[in-house]
Amino acid sequence: MKLEGCAAVVTGGASGLGEATARALAEQGVKVALFDLNAERGEQVASEIGGIFCQVNVTDEASVDAGFAKARAAHGQERILVNCAGTGNAIKTASRARDTGEIRHFPIDQFDRIIQINLVGTFRCIAKAAAGMLTLDPMEDGERGAIVNTASVAAEDGQAGQAAYSASKGGIVGMTLPIARDLMGDGIRVNTILPGIFNTPLMNGAPQHVKDALAASVPFPKRLGNAPEYASLAVEMCRNSYFNGEDVRLDGAIRMSPR
Repeated sequence: MKLEGCAAVVTGGASGLGEATARALAEQGVKVALFDLNAERGEQVASEIGGIFCQVNVTDEASVDAGFAKARAAHGQERILVNCAGTGNAIKTASRARDTGEIRHFPIDQFDRIIQINLVGTFRCIAKAAAGMLTLDPMEDGERGAIVNTASVAAEDGQAGQAAYSASKGGIVGMTLPIARDLMGDGIRVNTILPGIFNTPLMNGAPQHVKDALAASVPFPKRLGNAPEYASLAVEMCRNSYFNGEDVRLDGAIRMSPR
């Protein structure tokens, strides 16, 4: 796909993997709309890349609809969607408190929250972007658009306490090929990246010795991933028209331990 002049939506675009992807797409001449909750940071990034910011909660249908409407009014119908919005938690399915011996289980509302943000939120944006892409004239090879999703290596080797997170990311992996097949007749490609341990704002609060230990657990290179490396792969998935229906780990060959 020729990227220059295309319009794109990047969810979670105000920071981390989403910000890096928004910047990388803008460098290719793409008109980028950022979907995020962080208005201050989102407006700043959008201003720096010549894009537009849309304050969007991916769990809210009306908010997502308003975001797409604003983005399309400014840039036209997007041919590219990159889903980076997401979050996580660490709660065991059932556990015993060390101090009191009290037995507790995973709060179901917290499980549902992760599923709603990571999995349902991703699918909501996919469905709405794909419907819009169907209105576009086809490009070379009959291509109308490209969608890139963000899962995690936890989809395949989740650690203790990651039941909700792994379920949400496993769902993204599981729906990639069916959605690509749903859209194949209309020239819309769908791929998913499974990042390993990346140096993003989510990691900023971790002590340095924790970061060092995580970096040492990566076979090669022995460091955390950097957001531009994710962005590079996301851009290639958009550019390369033969990239379709794939789930690709980007992790330095790490396989996560149980804890």
